[in-house]
Amino acid sequence: MAGVAGLFASPAFPFPSTSASVSSCSCRFRPAVARAPRHTPPGRRVTRRFDEVEGVSKRRRGIGGGGGGGSQASSSSRKDRGLAVDFKESQVAEFEDLEEDKFLNAVVKVYCTHIAPDYGLPWQKQRQHASTGRQVKVKRRGDDKKYIAKVLARGIECDLALLSVENEEFWRGTEPLQLGRLPCLQDSVTVVGYPLGGDTISVTKGVVSRIEVTPYAHGTSDLLGIQIDAAINPGNSGGPAFNDHGECIGVAFQVFRSDEAENIGYVIPTTVVSHFLNDYQKNGKYTGFPCLGVLLQKLENPALRESLKVPSSEGVLVRRVEPTAPASKVLRKGDVITSFDGVAVGCEGTVPFRSTERIAFRYLTSQKYAGDVAQLGIIRAGNTMKVQTVLQPRKHLVPFHVEGGQPSYLIVAGLVFTPLTEPFIEEECEETLGLKLLAKARYSLSTFEGEQIVIVSQVLAHEVNIGYEHMGNQQVIKLNGTVVKNIHHLAHLVDNCKDKFLTFEFEDDFLVVLDREEATTASSDILKEHAIPSVRSSDLSEPYVDTEQEIQKPNDDFGDSPVTNYEMGVDCLLWA
Repeated sequence: MAGVAGLFASPAFPFPSTSASVSSCSCRFRPAVARAPRHTPPGRRVTRRFDEVEGVSKRRRGIGGGGGGGSQASSSSRKDRGLAVDFKESQVAEFEDLEEDKFLNAVVKVYCTHIAPDYGLPWQKQRQHASTGRQVKVKRRGDDKKYIAKVLARGIECDLALLSVENEEFWRGTEPLQLGRLPCLQDSVTVVGYPLGGDTISVTKGVVSRIEVTPYAHGTSDLLGIQIDAAINPGNSGGPAFNDHGECIGVAFQVFRSDEAENIGYVIPTTVVSHFLNDYQKNGKYTGFPCLGVLLQKLENPALRESLKVPSSEGVLVRRVEPTAPASKVLRKGDVITSFDGVAVGCEGTVPFRSTERIAFRYLTSQKYAGDVAQLGIIRAGNTMKVQTVLQPRKHLVPFHVEGGQPSYLIVAGLVFTPLTEPFIEEECEETLGLKLLAKARYSLSTFEGEQIVIVSQVLAHEVNIGYEHMGNQQVIKLNGTVVKNIHHLAHLVDNCKDKFLTFEFEDDFLVVLDREEATTASSDILKEHAIPSVRSSDLSEPYVDTEQEIQKPNDDFGDSPVTNYEMGVDCLLWA
């Protein structure tokens, strides 16, 4: 599967640049933005030009014996039912005005070869697939040469990536696109891409249907999105969307498929693209979109507002605060947030947007960068006050993506330990995990920095683990009485154990006791039998530094609400 990207000139960079869904940038830092897996869209003049090139230009053929070249018979022409064609003349239209074609030439096709990890067997990888991943190559329109690209940054939550092409030949003669402003409703939009495996560029046209904060399926985050009715199909991923002036107004990335709806596609707007590029420029890497880390409830009901001593129809109620979020130091359950950096927050959780519109409160936090400070106006027990907090990206207890692309693992006497992640859940199927583990993944918050749910994914049978060989997908809670914080901490506890036995306590009070010396001796046989290169992943070979300070859990249970808006079943609750 090939992706597509566009070359952009962004105000954030004082040099020629390029952008697309999966972006790329040369050694001189000319960035091209591109999508990080899933969907894509662009202009008026393009449609007209494509109409002109249907086989034979109307200027060059006569219908019904009418004028134009080829209307006269010759030794090289044929008359049949009034149609005259001069076969000496080219049957493909040539264009003298190449200005109209420039923005199409700035769109490149992206070829990716991806090797996905095997989360069930974390020491190896799956078969190689053509996708969006490790080896990346790009090809310009009208060129038959593919150029190797280097991935500089991946913004998984915003579905973008930044690519760099160091070969100067690739950049020769390129003219970057201009990033346009956020469009208005009913504005025309043209999407350019290579859908369904095609080798030539494809153009679809539509209008802007809606602009709002929308879930990004790939990154499970809520960011500003442009809804359009132009066709977006597999292979359009990363393709730029253009307005009538030839300016890029975003990058196509996903569609909504339903039997009850048609032609609903989404574009990543230039506001999100620019945030991604500016983040990389400021920090030398992608740090993410920050948030408050609070679960909010709308305050539409007058009685609810009166009970909280909120004088007017404003503000949203804080129901939960993530223990690891900086906001936990200044916000409490029961506070009402009435403003964010001086912008009033409405009782429906919306803020003013442009002149006559309103948009979800999450839009304001997404405009910030990691480490920025925000001032909040709050009402606490009827008292109005101002507080300040630092904004940081959310860190989920069960991450939606694995950093580095390879899962951590630790093998002790054939017991394979690994952190619980969403890719693991997808690979194993939810039915095999059990309701209790799934509930933790969907409803639990981290209580301290670096916390992980560590599970035994399987047991490699050996006489040392007789009686335990059928256990799997169970969370380890303690080792020799010490609470396990994460898999690196577990490896540290195993390495430094001097007791005769290794005593593992699992969820539901299941107990595993192993003779420590026998377990060590059996490891080499187990590795050899299963062709495993090492008892642990390379990241666990580094010395463990215990910097994670556990936070005392409040009395309320951290299992009442889903940890993302993606699975939130109550419309009046929202994470921000």
